[in-house]
Amino acid sequence: MITHKKDRIRKLRRKLSVRARCKKGTADYPRISVFRSLNHIYAQMIDDVQGITLASCSTVAIDLENGDKKHQAYQVGLTLAKLASQKGIARAFLDRGSARYTGRVASLTDGLRKGGLGI
Repeated sequence: MITHKKDRIRKLRRKLSVRARCKKGTADYPRISVFRSLNHIYAQMIDDVQGITLASCSTVAIDLENGDKKHQAYQVGLTLAKLASQKGIARAFLDRGSARYTGRVASLTDGLRKGGLGI
C-alpha cells in the first residue's frame, strides 16, 4: 500500500511541475491537454482565458481498433491537427500532465507536428 501512495505523490508532483511551467492558453495559442489511460489516449485544445475547449480528439472518438497504441496516438495527433487547422489555429503548446514525454505522448506530438501544427 505504501508504494501506491508514493507513486500517487510522484505523479502529482510531476503534474504540478509541468503545469507550473505551462502558460495560460489563448484562442490563438491554446494549451493541448493530454490524458493517457490504460487503453486510450485523449487530447483537447483549451482556451484558458475563456475557459472553453476548442477541439478534442481521442481513440474512442475516431474508433481506432487496428494498430498498436503508439500508432493510434499518432492518428489522434493527426486528426487533432486537422481540426485545429480548420479552426485557424497554427500553433499550440503541450501540457502532458503527469505523463512522461515518451511512448504514446511522444507519438501524439509527432502526429500533431506532422499534421502541420506548431508545437
